[in-house]
Amino acid sequence: MKPFTLVSIILVIVLAASYIDAFTRNNFPKDFLFGAGTSAYQWEGASDEDGRTISGWDFLSHCSNGSNGDIACDGYHKYKEDVKLMAEMGLEAFRFSISWTRLIPNGRGPINPKGLLFYKNLIKELRSHGIEPHVTLYHYDLPQPLEDEYGGWINRRIIEDFTAFVDVCFREFGEDVKLWTTINEATILAFGSYGEGITMGHCTPTPSKSINCSTADSSTKTYLAGHNILLAHASASELYKLKYKSKQRGSIGFSIYAVGLSPYTNSMEDEIATQRANTFFHGWMLKPLVFGDYPDEIKSAMGSRLPVFSEEEAKKVKGSYDFIGIIHYTTLFVTNRPLPSIYPTNINKCFFKDMDAYMISK
Repeated sequence: MKPFTLVSIILVIVLAASYIDAFTRNNFPKDFLFGAGTSAYQWEGASDEDGRTISGWDFLSHCSNGSNGDIACDGYHKYKEDVKLMAEMGLEAFRFSISWTRLIPNGRGPINPKGLLFYKNLIKELRSHGIEPHVTLYHYDLPQPLEDEYGGWINRRIIEDFTAFVDVCFREFGEDVKLWTTINEATILAFGSYGEGITMGHCTPTPSKSINCSTADSSTKTYLAGHNILLAHASASELYKLKYKSKQRGSIGFSIYAVGLSPYTNSMEDEIATQRANTFFHGWMLKPLVFGDYPDEIKSAMGSRLPVFSEEEAKKVKGSYDFIGIIHYTTLFVTNRPLPSIYPTNINKCFFKDMDAYMISK
């Protein structure tokens, strides 16, 4: 088994005033990076400027009548001001994502020169202030033409298009970028976007309230999306290591959303439910990366609804990372009893039904 190699940890630590002196920079290793992170859609704005076209996240935010990223933080225009503020704060790294539709407006084809220039200028600005750029290649903003054409991440065609997109990024930015994350919060992307509901860059305008999880498409789309996410990541990682890594000397990794899970009670039932939730939330993506296949518990529960790796695919996925990125916001309790879950039922009823566990906050 290849051990996890965490080459970079980027944290934003918010301390209460009474604990402000509890830590200093000297309490951490010299190569530990303190930084901030965001996504293109949440930061850049300028949604229809200089050749950028619509992504699934644009479509989602407008079809669900929620807030949108049309202006956001206006980072596209104010990036120099933002980088200056980062430097004044003492940040050592900035994790940001590349907007696929700003760089390659139709998802494939010609590069948008204005989009390319923006990212080159941003990276140059960060470097000039001593801030390490950490690039996320995909953060929920699939070009809408690809979603319309073949369904996005549930179709294997996404692997070729994603690989072509990241090839442009490696070629154009790789001399100055040494930290790459292929896909942000892959677990949430799969079950939040392609199961039932409206979330994470994929819009289902009228989600059903009485879906039959044993037969409906929503019960398989989550796992199809997850499968293709892993294969696309492996393809991007293989490309980087074969074509760019020896010259650019960077590292490439994968990111999952990790929830801290503890049993709600001391009962054996809740202990088992917690193990099951950990397997679905974390082992679903991590075990293929480490061992080349899904956990046995998920394979048993899903049966034919879970895609299967070919022998060649398993070899490509296994070990296809230099580091694993952990995104952590929430710690929850898990129970085997039917109690109200912290996750709304419109996120993905089928995924949680498959998990057969309830996550709550005390």
